[in-house]
Amino acid sequence: MMWILCFIYLAGVPWAVQAGPVKRPGGAAAPQEEVNVLNFGVLQLGESLNDMHQRTEAKVANILRTLKAREDALEQLREQTQQAAEVEKQIKGVILLLQDLTFKQGAETKMTEGQLANMEREEAVLRSKVKSLEAQLNRTSPTSIKELQERATFNASILKGLQHLTQFQKQNIDKHAKQLSTLQRMSESL
Repeated sequence: MMWILCFIYLAGVPWAVQAGPVKRPGGAAAPQEEVNVLNFGVLQLGESLNDMHQRTEAKVANILRTLKAREDALEQLREQTQQAAEVEKQIKGVILLLQDLTFKQGAETKMTEGQLANMEREEAVLRSKVKSLEAQLNRTSPTSIKELQERATFNASILKGLQHLTQFQKQNIDKHAKQLSTLQRMSESL
């Protein structure tokens, strides 16, 4: 504020000295009171300009603070965007891995189901053979009964083994089905 007043005052003083005293239309010099009023007006103008300068500086400072805050927010947003892109990339990798595991698990389940179906067919064939042997046993003589009993015992042990194997395969299929279901739920939740 002070430098503006000094500038206005210094700019006006040499001009006033050159021009001389203010004269009235009749040639008489203006009274000191009018000169003081003019000086007061110049001082008020200087103060007004200074106030306007200070308000403008405050507005510029406020704009700069706002701009800085927005630049900081923009930088944070840029960092968050980069982090989100990295997380998205990782999620896509996990989804691909889950899809691959689901495919493999499905293939293993189908293969196990095929094996189980084969074993069930073999079990049915053996059951029919056992029934056939039992029927023959009822029709044959006592000497061959012992032989047939031994064969029946042997076939029964094979049948029991197949039943145990079938039960094991069923449990394996159930386990694979549960794992497949879990993997599908995980891939759907992503």
